[in-house]
Amino acid sequence: MTPRAAGRLPLLRLGGLTLAALAIHGYHLGVEDAEIYDPAARKLLNPRLYPFASEFFLSHGHLSLFSPILAWTARLTHLSMDWTLLAWYVATLFAMLISCWMLAAACFENERARWCAVTVMTAVLTMPATNTGLLLMDPYLTARSLSTPLTLFALAGFLERRYVSVALAVVLTAVVHPQMVVYLVFLAGLMWLVERSKTRVKEPVPMLASVAVLPTGFHLTPATGAYREALFTRDYFFLYNWEWFHWLGMLAPLAILACFWRGNFRGTKPAFQRLSFALLPFGVLSILAGLVLSASPQLEMFARLQPLRSFHLITIVFMLLLAGVFGEYAARKRPWVIALIAIPIAAGMFLLARQTYPHSPQIEWPSETSSNDWVNTLLWVRHHTPEDAVFAVDAHYFTEHGVDVHGFRSISERSALADYYKDGGVVSLFPALADEWKQMSNATYELNHFQAADFRRLRAKYPAVTWTVVHGAAPAGLDCPYQQRGYAVCNLVAVSKVASALP
Repeated sequence: MTPRAAGRLPLLRLGGLTLAALAIHGYHLGVEDAEIYDPAARKLLNPRLYPFASEFFLSHGHLSLFSPILAWTARLTHLSMDWTLLAWYVATLFAMLISCWMLAAACFENERARWCAVTVMTAVLTMPATNTGLLLMDPYLTARSLSTPLTLFALAGFLERRYVSVALAVVLTAVVHPQMVVYLVFLAGLMWLVERSKTRVKEPVPMLASVAVLPTGFHLTPATGAYREALFTRDYFFLYNWEWFHWLGMLAPLAILACFWRGNFRGTKPAFQRLSFALLPFGVLSILAGLVLSASPQLEMFARLQPLRSFHLITIVFMLLLAGVFGEYAARKRPWVIALIAIPIAAGMFLLARQTYPHSPQIEWPSETSSNDWVNTLLWVRHHTPEDAVFAVDAHYFTEHGVDVHGFRSISERSALADYYKDGGVVSLFPALADEWKQMSNATYELNHFQAADFRRLRAKYPAVTWTVVHGAAPAGLDCPYQQRGYAVCNLVAVSKVASALP
């Protein structure tokens, strides 16, 4: 293979793997963390949306250019936000596989190793990164969908000493996801130190600098009240809550990476060992930081720094290197071995995807309706209620049967009182919202069983609330223009008069 051919990206084949990844892992509109990211972009596109309680998604949104990028894309292309989200999701899948190829090319000499690495990564894209609360890549669009391939681009560039492209990737990562860039800069610093110690360079060497400014709200005191409740809904923040298999998922990759560093594996480049070694202190220091933050209640306010998120990056690189080594040895003169290992993994991940979203299509194409009853209800809300409508929904709706963790705000494009689970995650990072979150989620607890008098009391406390979605039969005496598939959408403007007229 000529040097020119070796440096050429196999874009067509990577595009085919992108379509395979979409089929295996699916795409879902407005699920999980998309409930935080999507509304911020929708509000930028249409400022009339979300006039109430927008702080529960804008707290994230104002820290990143992710939402403006989506809004600018929708304006430039004249696509709806739903189609914009899908288009960007497919683009980030493609970018992820390109970045995986570039990193594999930096570490492996032979194409069989590179293709095995990228093909296996295609199959495992939505596997969890141990107990960090993160998947390697989400089956929906978030800021991590952009920051993850950018991080891998930066690592590949660093290994090949293309520092201008590294700096550009770091800057782009920082403006998209300020938290995830910290792990990238930390790892790049460790790699530079390793390189510097080996080459014994005494003069200053260009490296990426990072100035960390600690946000407000960090105090050497135990978390209390509503914030403590929100914080401990994310029990994975604290290492003492991890099970043995979580520890295995964290320590086993480090042990194997140590073998990669010390071993002499055929078909690997020097970058393979450099990267393997740098990940060891990166992981160990992260574990030590996690242990320190779990050691005393006085440090609970610092738990949201989440040092163990570094294992998101460690797991991705580990899977790439492991699959590449397998391909180098097992696929020599037997290229079909790559398919032999990737296809069963892909089938297992497909089945897992169907179990995770059992009531939703594998790929949720933008549409006016949905086969998911909850999503279909929210689409009706989007098209048949005023843009300034404010909804009350059961605080625990995220865990209801059939919801498949589709967020209310993201799909309905309407304001709502805070929910317990997803908005609780926002509160775990932004303590100032804790009391407001607790009051709102308490006010809508068990809302699916409210009667007209309960809605009257809710309206007295939150006069801005004008509509509700009830999972179940429509409450007696309420005006509910939508009653289908086990859901009712009811207008609460006249609830006081209706409730007073009831015997």
